[in-house]
Amino acid sequence: MSLQHMSFDLASIQAAYRSGLSVRELIGEAMQRCATDAHHAFIHRLTEAEIEPYLARLEHCAPESLPLYGVPFAIKDNIDLAHLPTTAGCPEFAYTPTDSAFVVRRLLDAGAVPVGKTNLDQFATGLNGTRSPFGACRNAFNPAFVSGGSSSGSAVSVAKGWVSFSLGTDTAGSGRVPASFNNLVGLKPTLGLLSGTGVVPACRSVDTVSIFALTSADAQAVLGVTASFDSQDPFSRKAQPFGVDFSAAPFRFGVPRPEDLAFFGNDAAKDLFDASLVHLESLGGVPVEVDLTPFLEAARLLYGGPWVAERYAAVGDFLEAHPEAVFPAVRTIIESGKTPTASQAFEASYRLKALKALCDTVWQQVDCLVTPTAGTIYRIEDMESDPIRLNSNLGYYTNFMNLLDYSAVAVPAGFLSSGEAKKLPWGITLAAPAFRDVPLLRLADRFHRSQAINLGATSTPVNQSPAIASDSAPTGFTSGTVQVAVCGAHLSGLPLNHQLTSRGARLLRTVLSAPVYRFYELAGGPVKRPGMIQVEDGGVAVEMEIWELPSSEFGSFVAGIPNPLGIGKVKVQDGTEVCGFICEGYAVGQGGKDISRWGSWRAWLASQA
Repeated sequence: MSLQHMSFDLASIQAAYRSGLSVRELIGEAMQRCATDAHHAFIHRLTEAEIEPYLARLEHCAPESLPLYGVPFAIKDNIDLAHLPTTAGCPEFAYTPTDSAFVVRRLLDAGAVPVGKTNLDQFATGLNGTRSPFGACRNAFNPAFVSGGSSSGSAVSVAKGWVSFSLGTDTAGSGRVPASFNNLVGLKPTLGLLSGTGVVPACRSVDTVSIFALTSADAQAVLGVTASFDSQDPFSRKAQPFGVDFSAAPFRFGVPRPEDLAFFGNDAAKDLFDASLVHLESLGGVPVEVDLTPFLEAARLLYGGPWVAERYAAVGDFLEAHPEAVFPAVRTIIESGKTPTASQAFEASYRLKALKALCDTVWQQVDCLVTPTAGTIYRIEDMESDPIRLNSNLGYYTNFMNLLDYSAVAVPAGFLSSGEAKKLPWGITLAAPAFRDVPLLRLADRFHRSQAINLGATSTPVNQSPAIASDSAPTGFTSGTVQVAVCGAHLSGLPLNHQLTSRGARLLRTVLSAPVYRFYELAGGPVKRPGMIQVEDGGVAVEMEIWELPSSEFGSFVAGIPNPLGIGKVKVQDGTEVCGFICEGYAVGQGGKDISRWGSWRAWLASQA
């Protein structure tokens, strides 16, 4: 493939460097692609002189020495890149930082090369991409339609194949809506995982830097570089164990009740959502209906409550001094932040706490929540004629995520088949509690790659890029789980299985032990239990289930195990060892009954019935 037609997904770039392509050749190609921008995606493209220091440094490095060696990326222009103006979509507000934002420094250290600062809804206030003095950013597939915002240019630059990935920000959906409208993966990380140092805030307490990528694997790779604790950011958080991996079958996904769904007259979007649910079932998912009412009430707090005062706290002084420099719709929203009182702020925070408690009960029923990313899409001219109402429609499914401290991934789900937006991309969002970013990306990858779909607006099929390995995780991200083998009353459907499921455990597989055990029915009760005792000769293989249990729940699980049973290392038929139930030998002399010839507790129970 010629350089002009090369895909900029990470795997293709890394393969090109291994084959001998120079970093100057690849970045030169990226700069030429960016120069074709007719979508108003960029506010500033780096000149050859501005990009030279990044290239000069890489010429002294081996491609394999840096995880993002020579990878071109774009930066939303409310995120600092040293020595270039940060405008936040407002030229009069612009300043020139002497240092790059924390997340940008992480990327530069990893070898990535910035090629441009991207367009955005002014002060990151909007979900449509039209509120910019640098021009309304146009959809990558049809320039008559909105690109989504506020991270509009960041999404379009990736979708068009001009850069490999980009940084956006997300307060109300700005890292997800543009992904849906431009056929991308949009990762809205757990709040605090990506530092906000060097980022112009919108609502600082619920902002996060976001990642746009062609694939989930690419988004995960960028997450692994950028997610790092920043002691200078009081909102920074260290990654916590992501727990049981729900991305493999079977998994339970929450679906809003029909009365909670809104597509704003877009029947083609409803058809795609229905098809997406069927698609998730084909991947091993089990749908569970969810009442979205408390989520939607929480969403209304973001703009209808005192959180809008955070926007005024961020740029209110500038707005008062330069009201003419701010878009009317943006000014209306930010100025409303002057009116909430302190008592209203506390009352709303109390209500949000109550709503979060209600919403969090859903995680007892499901592993993830599935919603449309946006119910519909609009033409630019329609958005400009009715900017507040139509923009609000775009945030119907997104405004609650950060207020409730959830992680989310927007993933492509196909193309609209009818209506004025026919042939435009559309997507769904997968959401879960904080720190579940990795399982969400794994599930998003499975969903994305099982479709006959291209990367962004390019001609490269998604299946030409590597999948996320089922056991891979970015540096610093761990599952924090323990695998436990059970062979008796804790098996699926038996009396003590609830001691696993109530702790969030998930069945991985059914196996046989190595043939080195004698199997006994133990005396006592009322719940009958078996015991496996390892022997040197005459052993049999015993049927077991292996469950994955959060480490935080392992201690309480073990504490409830009565004598003569305990937890030790159990040998599996494939030669591995796993934590599991073992039995002390004295149990044989206290009424233990040898049931080894059945080799299965279920088989033994059936024989007694």
